[in-house]
Amino acid sequence: MSDTSPEEAPASAENTDFDAMTRDIAEVPAVEVIVTVAVNLMSAAAVKLGLTEEGDKYKDLDEARKLVHALAGLLDASTTEISSFHAAPLRDGLKSLQLAFREASIVPDEPGQGPGEKYTGPLYG
Repeated sequence: MSDTSPEEAPASAENTDFDAMTRDIAEVPAVEVIVTVAVNLMSAAAVKLGLTEEGDKYKDLDEARKLVHALAGLLDASTTEISSFHAAPLRDGLKSLQLAFREASIVPDEPGQGPGEKYTGPLYG
């Protein structure tokens, strides 16, 4: 017979999973975590901009604005922490998303007012 009641078993399993995740995260370099988060933000923004095969099905410019702005803030904050090898393609992707946002907007933001332009400077296009 087990000393653990059924109510305690899930908590024990959750702790084991959490411990395993903590060990896994501890082994990942910070640059890899930053790049992974940036790529996830880019992917989510592309979906919200309607740039995927589904097109307008998931298009939501308000959500896209938030994601692009968060991506720009992350890249701005991590510029000195990640090498240009990692940063350059992320900045290119950010600029592409910003331009796609400008193109998708019915009433485009003024230069410098678009998502993330607080961090990247004004985009014209």
